[in-house]
Amino acid sequence: MERFEDEALVLSTVDYGEADRLVTLLTRDHGKLTAFAAGARKSKRRFAGALEPYMRLRVQLVETRVSTVRLDSADIVGGYYAAREDLPLIARALYAVELCRELTREHEPQPELFALLEAYLHKLDAKEAGPTSLLAFELDALAQAGLMPRFDSCALCGGPPGERPRFDQAHGGTVCESCSGRARDAVNVPAELLSGLRAIQEGARTPLSADLRARARAVLNVFISHHLGRRLKSVDFMAQVGLD
Repeated sequence: MERFEDEALVLSTVDYGEADRLVTLLTRDHGKLTAFAAGARKSKRRFAGALEPYMRLRVQLVETRVSTVRLDSADIVGGYYAAREDLPLIARALYAVELCRELTREHEPQPELFALLEAYLHKLDAKEAGPTSLLAFELDALAQAGLMPRFDSCALCGGPPGERPRFDQAHGGTVCESCSGRARDAVNVPAELLSGLRAIQEGARTPLSADLRARARAVLNVFISHHLGRRLKSVDFMAQVGLD
C-alpha cells in the first residue's frame, strides 16, 4: 500500500457505522477521492474540526485494495471561517462544492478545477464575491468538465441566435428560431440574457440585473440537472435563503 500527501478540499461527508466517516475530497494532484476516516466521529483530537464541507486540508492518504483510500491525518490549511458565519455565503459555498463533486469522476486529476474552487471559496471568505461571481464559477466549472453551454450561436445549425432565441439543455445551449422545431424542450430566453452569459463566459464581470440573474440561475439549473441526471440539493437551499 502506498502512502501519499496532497492538498484537499472537503466536498462532503457521510457517517459510516458507529464511529467512522466517509469523506469525499477534491485533491490538487489526485482528483476526487473517497477517503475512509476510521474513528473520525469518536476521536476529538485526530480530525478535530477538519472534516467539514469546504475545509482546505493537507492530508495523508493510503491507497488500499479498493477504490476508497484511507485517511490517516488531516491538517487544516484554511477553514474559510468568515464564509461559515453568513447564511448566503454558506449556501453559495455548499452549492459550489456539490457542483464540483458531481462534475468529477474518482481518481481523475483536476488541478484547474481545484484551483477554481479554492479561488471561489477565498472570494466568499473575503466577501469579495460579487453578484455575478457564482454564475462565473458555474460556467468555468462546466467548461472544466467539458459541458460548456453555447450562448454565441445556434447549437444545431451554428448560425446566429436571432431575435427570438430559445435555450435547449439537451442540445447544449442556444437554438435559433429556425431550428426550434427540432428542440421540443427549448424555452424562450431574452437575447440580453444570452449576451450577458456569453460576456461572463468570456471573462467580463459586469453585474447582471437581479431579474436577469434569476433567469440565468433558472437556465443553468435546468442545464446542469439535465446533464447530471438530477437536481442538486443545494439549489433548494439557495432558494430558501433567497439567492437569485
